[in-house]
This record gives sequence, structure tokens and C-alpha cells, in this order.
Amino acid sequence: MPTAILSADSRQVYRAFDIGTAKPSVLDQAKVPHYFVDICEPTAVLTVADYQQRAQAVIARMHQSGEQPMLVGGTGLYVNAIAKGLKIPRVPPHAELRSQLTTLGQPLCYKLLKQVDTAATERIHPNDQVRTLRALEVYYVTGKSISSQQGEDPPSYPILYIGLACAPEVLRSRITLRTHQMIEQGLVAEVSDLIEKYGAKLPLLRTLGYAEIVQHLAGEMSLEKAIELTIQHTCQFAKRQRTWFQKEPRIEWFAADNPALVDQVSTRVDEFLQLEPRG
Repeated sequence: MPTAILSADSRQVYRAFDIGTAKPSVLDQAKVPHYFVDICEPTAVLTVADYQQRAQAVIARMHQSGEQPMLVGGTGLYVNAIAKGLKIPRVPPHAELRSQLTTLGQPLCYKLLKQVDTAATERIHPNDQVRTLRALEVYYVTGKSISSQQGEDPPSYPILYIGLACAPEVLRSRITLRTHQMIEQGLVAEVSDLIEKYGAKLPLLRTLGYAEIVQHLAGEMSLEKAIELTIQHTCQFAKRQRTWFQKEPRIEWFAADNPALVDQVSTRVDEFLQLEPRG
């Protein structure tokens, strides 16, 4: 079985964001080594390119020593950065440039992008401000379109893809339960502490599970409403995740509610490792 877990969760990399990201507990991390959990301050920015470079280095070291890493997580771009070897422009975020572009408005930014990178607009929806700004940012910083700098360079080692399938109604029930558990575990206090230390405008506090509690603490809604919206937004996010990963034909899906799940997955992993070329 794998000897270490590499988190592919874009928020678990940040310290102090624990409950709302369902970060593995200290006990869990003591059972098996975890990488890329609590490696950045909340005020820092870890780009996909940074993550890719660090993860590839860890995987290379583990393979050299005969260890088998397991990449785990729901951030599809992080997973693809490793599993598909995405070519990612190493352009860090430029706050001033993004601010200037944002002031122009999304419709105009999208028109500008169409002028400098038509290929990008074929992939980016006209309303997708995040990806539009990123594509323009890369162009204005490097002088080259983001499309010309992208592509794939897949790793040479074999990869076993495992996915957990769950019926939508069952998933919603689990999301509802998890949301209430996070509240019981102290999510409101966690968010309050984060606001006190970093301010309510911290970008990470605008993300799922945190933004709703920030609004509650600002007096904009009741806790019950914040919980309701968190469940709703999480279900929407889970649907987008499911759509993303279902596009990957190599994923072998296992029923998440099957009592024999652990045994089934363990057996499949053992089969894969026995077939994997050694040396």
C-alpha cells in the first residue's frame, strides 16, 4: 500500500484553515506521513506551478527510495498538474495588474483576451472572470499568450486512478451532516479568530464554508441561514467536481457507501503495485 499521502487540496496547504477544510487530524497525520498540509501562511499565495514543482520533487524522492505515494484530493487542477504533467506558466499573481483589469470590467477584459489569445476564449466562458484575468495577466507579463505556454508532459511512471462514486441524494445527506459537524467543532470561532488576525478581506475567507460564516459574523444573516447556504453551495461545488472528474476515463470508480470499500480498493491497489514495473 502507499507509504505517504500527498494532499491535492488547494486550501489545506494554508495554516489555521482547519475545520472548514476538513483538514486531516493530528492523529491521522501521525498514522501516515502527509505532505502539503499546513505549508503556507494564509497571507501567502501558493500557485499551481509552485505546488506542481514541490509535489513532483517529493514523488521523485519517494520513487527513488521505493516508496509509493498516494495523491489525494478534490482540487482537479492540482491533480492534473501532477497526473497529466500540465505545463503551467510560472507567472505569480500581480495584484496591481489584476486590479487595473478588474476596473475595466469583465466584458471588456474578455474582448481584450479575444484579441490577444483567441484559443483561450474558446475554452474560457465569457463570464469566467478568474480565468479571463489569469490569461490576460500571463499575456501582459510574458508577452506570450497563455495558450502558447500550456500543454501536457505526462509523467513516465504508471498511475492508478481511483474515484469514489456517491448518489447525489446520499452526497447531500453527507454534506449536511458534515456542515453541522463543522459548526459543532468550532467553525464559527475559527473564522472569528481568522478575521481578528488577518481581517475580513483575506481572500481565503471568501471561499466555501468561510464566506458564509463571515457574513453571519458581520450580522448579515443568521447562523441557521449561513448553515443552509453552506450546504447549498457545497452541493453545487460537489456537482462541479463530479462533472470535472467524470471527464477522466482512466478513473476506476468505487461505491463510497459499499461496506467492503476499503477491502476492494486495497485489493485493487495491491494488484496495481504487483503489475507495476520495478527497478
